[in-house]
Amino acid sequence: MNDFSGLVAVVTGGASGIGAATASELTRRGARVAIIDRDAGAPGGHSLAVVADVSDDASVQAAIARIADDLGGIDVLVNNAGIGAAGDVSANDDDAWHRVYDINVVGIARVTRAALPWLKKSSAAAIVNTASVAATNGLPNRALYSATKGAVVGLTYAMAADHLGDGIRVNAIAPGTADTPWVQRLLAAADDPEATATNLRGRQPMGRLVTADEVAFAVANLASPRAASTTGTVLTVDGGLTTLRV
Repeated sequence: MNDFSGLVAVVTGGASGIGAATASELTRRGARVAIIDRDAGAPGGHSLAVVADVSDDASVQAAIARIADDLGGIDVLVNNAGIGAAGDVSANDDDAWHRVYDINVVGIARVTRAALPWLKKSSAAAIVNTASVAATNGLPNRALYSATKGAVVGLTYAMAADHLGDGIRVNAIAPGTADTPWVQRLLAAADDPEATATNLRGRQPMGRLVTADEVAFAVANLASPRAASTTGTVLTVDGGLTTLRV
């Protein structure tokens, strides 16, 4: 597939997990890909890797400007950077609530705001935000994280409406529990890692974790110019967790 041939894509949080898988998928499908990450490292098989923190507006502005200058514009933006949080509503103090919201929600606004001038010039502009099934399913001990991902869903719908006239499609992906470095760290910190892993697999009807590559494929399909009539949608990749009761 060469559906992204000639297009420039930016993936935040692109150094690992779903972000890295998405960057690789877009590259395979013909895009020139720039990743933004606090630990971006070398470009690898991608066109550009830029170190920036989505919670720092100055670094975001500089990163987006460099990407657009070096690669000649921006057509696709994947707002994937985010962090997790565990516990019920009382488990995190105000500083933690502000920090997770600042990265998971306001971070999307910062990066999108910086990229908008270039997206508006593109004939194939698309944004995909990373939400989660935690936004719409009552998962235990995920109060703060779920709240931020619910905000991402609402923000996605609002952005899709606001930028319809600009020719920018805006969608979101809602993964179930995916086999990523963040989940592996969560398991490592659990009192009983094996029991926790069994529980995570068991709550998804397919009986396994979602893979990063599966999520990346869905992200790329939402962003593809071939999905030109798809905007204001949230696509779940969750092994049936949201809708199936088996």
